Amino acid sequence: MLDEYGRQIDYLRISVTDLCNLRCRYCMPGSGVEKKAHTEILRLEEIEQVVRAAAQLGFKKIRFTGGEPLVRRGLTELISRISCIPGIEDIGLTTNGVLLKEYALPLRGAGLRRVNISIDSLQAAKYHWITRVGELSGVMEGIETAMAAGFSPIKLNVVLVGGFNDDEIKDFVDLTRDREIEVRFIELMPVGEAADWDAAHFLPGSEVLERVPELMPLPFKGRGGVARYYKLPGSRGDVGLISPLSDCFCGGCNRIRLTADGKLKPCLLSDFELDIKAYGTDMRCFLTDAIRAKPMRHHIHQQDAVPRVRNMNQIGG
Repeated sequence: MLDEYGRQIDYLRISVTDLCNLRCRYCMPGSGVEKKAHTEILRLEEIEQVVRAAAQLGFKKIRFTGGEPLVRRGLTELISRISCIPGIEDIGLTTNGVLLKEYALPLRGAGLRRVNISIDSLQAAKYHWITRVGELSGVMEGIETAMAAGFSPIKLNVVLVGGFNDDEIKDFVDLTRDREIEVRFIELMPVGEAADWDAAHFLPGSEVLERVPELMPLPFKGRGGVARYYKLPGSRGDVGLISPLSDCFCGGCNRIRLTADGKLKPCLLSDFELDIKAYGTDMRCFLTDAIRAKPMRHHIHQQDAVPRVRNMNQIGG
């Protein structure tokens, strides 16, 4: 379905929970979040109904997010049901990887096609600091299990944080030399917990190219997507730069987001939301209204922009 600006909207990101087994400092408060009542969170059957309506409107790609989606009971079964819906061609998952050692094989068998793993440091002490509670070894085991399960390429999402992990840029890029891994550097956004952070923490994606000048552009890879791709000479994997602030890609944005509490967000960096409760069982209208409300672009980069209210764990990224 086309939005008001002629963009084909065919990608739905669904947060199945705002809970997480980590406490990343830019994502959520150290105390965690208050667990919502069951009546406040979409039932898996409701999520399936939304996806079926989305498929009827031409949506082809679904990605499950959180919080940490793997803490939501029944997710594997939901993916199995959604993989059978006509029109749905691609089902992905964004995870912190902590539980992948247990779930990678069942998820693959259920029809999951892609896995993105969030990992902001390759050093155990720094990883523990940024996540407050995480152990790097468990995530690395999850990555290995996902690769053995047949997910390829494995995508590693790295949020660039100045003064924290910018000294590891080359180490992350080097992971792509001998393995079919996509390392994607994502600009830190002034949302939620990170809204008041010092400006020095916000690095443009171009910082990666300055630190690793031998990266070569891949102008035809990922065309129409959010990442700009690069490659080391002779490497098996690739490097992606996702730069929503310094190199806005709104003109090609093809997605809307459904939060765990049933709000549709036409734009990640806007507080505008539509509530599923206002639509009864008319999921097509719910989705159509969100697509029509999708703005031409975000304005978070402007100096007078108001920081977003929700934390990233509540939005789903």
